[in-house]
Amino acid sequence: MNATLPVVTGDAVSASTSSVPAAAAPKRHAAMVRVTHWLTTIAFFALLLSGGEIVLSHPRFYWGETGNVNMHPWLNLHLPSSRNTVPTGYGYVLPDQNGWSRYLHFQAAWLAVGTGLLYLLWGLFNGHFRRNLTPNRAALKGIRASIIEHLRFKRPRAEEAWSYNVLQRISYLLVIFVLFPLMIWTGLAMSFGFTSAFPLAVRLLGGQQSARSLHFIVTILLVLFLVVHVVMIVVAGFRARMRAMISGKMITGRADSPKE
Repeated sequence: MNATLPVVTGDAVSASTSSVPAAAAPKRHAAMVRVTHWLTTIAFFALLLSGGEIVLSHPRFYWGETGNVNMHPWLNLHLPSSRNTVPTGYGYVLPDQNGWSRYLHFQAAWLAVGTGLLYLLWGLFNGHFRRNLTPNRAALKGIRASIIEHLRFKRPRAEEAWSYNVLQRISYLLVIFVLFPLMIWTGLAMSFGFTSAFPLAVRLLGGQQSARSLHFIVTILLVLFLVVHVVMIVVAGFRARMRAMISGKMITGRADSPKE
């Protein structure tokens, strides 16, 4: 998901890639970026699968400290439940999958947290965030043009194969430093063991039911980010981008080909 190369101009990219064999081309992504990217991907899909099963046990969301079937939810997903104590309007109850789903959710969460901490420490000490993700003033001035290009699904220019545009930088920073930390915080705030040791963590969120609701909202935002992320990869050249994230190599001539 993230690059480790400095921003270069289109002429520099053309010169470097046209005169250097593919095997000797510079890496688009560092090994640490690629490893943490795929570990996070695995953890995220495991969290989605298990989290969906957990939601089905009570597909209603409340605000505040408490919530039950006798209270009016702010959001009712109108889905069948895996518990017969939850009135859903359906004439059947889904099989209860709370055992394995909660176990998988916790294990995947720790994988995501550990991977995130590793990537965060590496990025801070390596200068990755400052060098590759922090947009400069010139980039911020071009944000309007970048939005228009994305809305038109315009294919990225050659130099963008080696650096991120301003929308990518901003969205990645928001995911890394806002959505992921909020996801971890709200997840911990639903744990009775954690909140008994750190009660302020849940009080700041407005209660455990508020934490659950915020957890769900952040999940939706991350899924939307994932959808947009995949769509833009397809637009930019799916095989070339996947190759870069697996092997680290980016061949711009093939990445910019319409066949990609």
